[in-house]
Amino acid sequence: MENNTTGLRTNESAPFIFRVVDIIVLILSLLIVMAIHKISFGKDYLLLLTFTVSAFLFLAESAQLYRKLRLGRFTHRAMIVFAVVSLSFLFVTTLLFVLKEGETFSRFIVISWYVLSLFGLIIWRILYRYTKKRLYKQGINLRKIAIIGFTPTGKTLLNQVNRYPELGLDFIGFYDDRDPDRLSGDLGHLKGSVNDALELAQSGEIDSIYICLPMIAENRIARIIHQLSDSTVNVFMVPDFLMSTLMHGNVGSLGHMDTISVFESPITGSQEFYKRAFDILFSLSVLIFISPILLVIALLVKLTSRGPVLFKQHRYGLNGEQIDVFKFRSMKVMENSDKVVQATKNDTRITPIGNFLRRTSLDELPQFINVLLGSMSVVGPRPHAVAHNEEYRKMVDYYMLRHKVKPGITGWAQVNGWRGETDTVDKMEKRVEYDLQYIRNWSLWWDVQIIFLTLFKGFINKNAY
Repeated sequence: MENNTTGLRTNESAPFIFRVVDIIVLILSLLIVMAIHKISFGKDYLLLLTFTVSAFLFLAESAQLYRKLRLGRFTHRAMIVFAVVSLSFLFVTTLLFVLKEGETFSRFIVISWYVLSLFGLIIWRILYRYTKKRLYKQGINLRKIAIIGFTPTGKTLLNQVNRYPELGLDFIGFYDDRDPDRLSGDLGHLKGSVNDALELAQSGEIDSIYICLPMIAENRIARIIHQLSDSTVNVFMVPDFLMSTLMHGNVGSLGHMDTISVFESPITGSQEFYKRAFDILFSLSVLIFISPILLVIALLVKLTSRGPVLFKQHRYGLNGEQIDVFKFRSMKVMENSDKVVQATKNDTRITPIGNFLRRTSLDELPQFINVLLGSMSVVGPRPHAVAHNEEYRKMVDYYMLRHKVKPGITGWAQVNGWRGETDTVDKMEKRVEYDLQYIRNWSLWWDVQIIFLTLFKGFINKNAY
């Protein structure tokens, strides 16, 4: 048990080590680049370094880069590193542009620093991963786990353990009190009864136990948990029902009663702060860079048809509250009533320039103003007309749960092709399905991925009229 205990302590300290090494890599990368080009490290570059490292650490925490290091796939972690480094340098360069301090620093130095930092952060992780895998193969730092319940849920969990050997989990076996004749499947992994698992836990021979019993066995589960309290083993519950409908699934309390959230926004507390900070920084940067494009589009809209340049549409926002969403006017009429007719192919109401704007989604660029003001987010479920909400909330299950987060300029449904006209209930059901998948699994990193996908799949779409 000495090796296992040491391994667990090492794993607990890993996030701190990762943070320290990342900071060292960022500092050394800048110093190396400056030394190569014989540029002295003065006060200005110290300030640049401080801002960049701060931005990197903030975004790294927001993207959960240092959480549960065992549980993430390497390619996924590498992509997060790429996104965090890129956004950090984008933020700093945007800040320098806004403050008109860009001329103070060498662009070649900043670009070289970015490339070397990205290279260094990924390379040291590759070396760490290689070392860790070698230790796992030698049986060092493995976590021994047991599963109580030879159930479909338990078998699915074992499949996940086998699928990701880089997690460093050593599966001991299944433990179930039922007679083997009542069990189906390969019984080779069945090692004994629940009492056998409890004895292993109390003797310190395993690190974690996963309880995969059906939730109807409440009394039995409670008894097992009580018995496991007489050990230092990590205990995890794997529910067998309702998980697909949980919106967030946090465990909380009301007075002395335990509660599990069923429908709750995942974006609360610090996560809400991170998402809002990201929205402000990203939307402000975009508005600065696309301001010439906005001006050209505004002139074209004004010169090609009568009416205002911008059109405010009534939509439902966070918690179902009504908001006004800005768009470039693309129609000859201004429909915003209780009954809204969706745009269709060859719609005569659409102006000549409006057709191009809608097909390329350029009509939605003013919504970055909504993001900056706080009524929308860069990423989230697309806002529907109030009339459509009232219509489809009666037809599509869980429809109104879309409003547990702020609506977005782009979203998971949009990059998967579910945008444009929803002339059938089936189309709306698919859109809602993807929206709820996004809400249940939200992370700042996923927002970055969706924004990236939008550049290739979200602007132009055959379903957008």
